[in-house]
Amino acid sequence: MWHSQRRALERLGHRVLAFDQRGFGGTPLGTDAPALDAVADDLAAALDAGGHDRVVLVGSSMGGYVAMRFLRRHPHRVRGLVLSATRASADSPEEAARREGFAHLMEDERERDGLLAQTMPLLLGATTRAESPELLERLLRDVAQAPPAAVAWAQRAIAARPDSFAVLGATTVPAVVVAGTEDELVPLEEARRMAAALPQGQLVTVAGAGHLQPLEAPEVFTGVLTRLLDDIDEQERVPGGRTC
Repeated sequence: MWHSQRRALERLGHRVLAFDQRGFGGTPLGTDAPALDAVADDLAAALDAGGHDRVVLVGSSMGGYVAMRFLRRHPHRVRGLVLSATRASADSPEEAARREGFAHLMEDERERDGLLAQTMPLLLGATTRAESPELLERLLRDVAQAPPAAVAWAQRAIAARPDSFAVLGATTVPAVVVAGTEDELVPLEEARRMAAALPQGQLVTVAGAGHLQPLEAPEVFTGVLTRLLDDIDEQERVPGGRTC
């Protein structure tokens, strides 16, 4: 999902770590109960192993939930923040129940294929589905290869997360909230509230994109990242700059 952004940023001389959370990309799932705090601490360990101290943290969808838990547990390690297609509010009991139902169906071999065929198109905007059907095919292939137990674990971890608006309010680094105008899973109003809660937050909307803006509009999303990185570098060069 991050290939385009990684290539572009590395060409500009930035060090990039694309983190495979537990259960995905060869990273063991482990035996911990589902919890985003565990994934946030995994990320901290990965940063330590790679020699990364303070970072600009970018999270999309579940990655955004992990980023907000990382902010709570390791705030001193964050230079800047990008949150895409994610929520700071906790799930309602009804939303948590739907996630548990999704997790249960993922664990059922008889139901899994039908579940993915029904739900995966919702990750892409209507414009993307119409103009780039190959992206949906790619998404279905990628998700089909993901371990069902890891997908179920992740859904249960997301369902258990607390509200993070207080965390955002205490985050004083430069931050961008990115929202697709055709995101069918996260309302634009949620992104507006998150951007307003961040002391240095700004909202960027991506026209014609759905839930997966880095994949659907890679050049636009890369531009968001490069502009934020430039702003952070400028603030850190100026005596008394606000980045901390």
